[in-house]
Amino acid sequence: MYSHNMVGTNDVAKSKKFYDAVFQAIGGKEAMQDDKGRLIYMHNDGIFLVTPPIDGQPATAGNGCTIGFAMDNPEQANAWHDAGIANGGTAIEDPPGVREGGMGALYLAYLRDPDGNKLCALKRM
Repeated sequence: MYSHNMVGTNDVAKSKKFYDAVFQAIGGKEAMQDDKGRLIYMHNDGIFLVTPPIDGQPATAGNGCTIGFAMDNPEQANAWHDAGIANGGTAIEDPPGVREGGMGALYLAYLRDPDGNKLCALKRM
């Protein structure tokens, strides 16, 4: 069912620094950039894109939206989280760790990217 995810940015260079770091922290590669200036990341059969809005209006973060990235283990989630903070992201919610809920035990780490998009690293325990 999942095809790809795309977020908007107001600063492609700042977003590239952030996303290159968080994806490289989990074994991915830095972005490819297409002729429209979009950043394209492909990793573990997923595609994630970052783009200046096509309509020319400012990019804004979706309130209530979260983009989740599957992790191999808690250490990978921590590396992702640390790379994000070191490259312009902001730690949000509780510190990375296990949370119990209706979906069982999950290891979660949350960030906002430089444009305010909410991201989550998730490992099902």
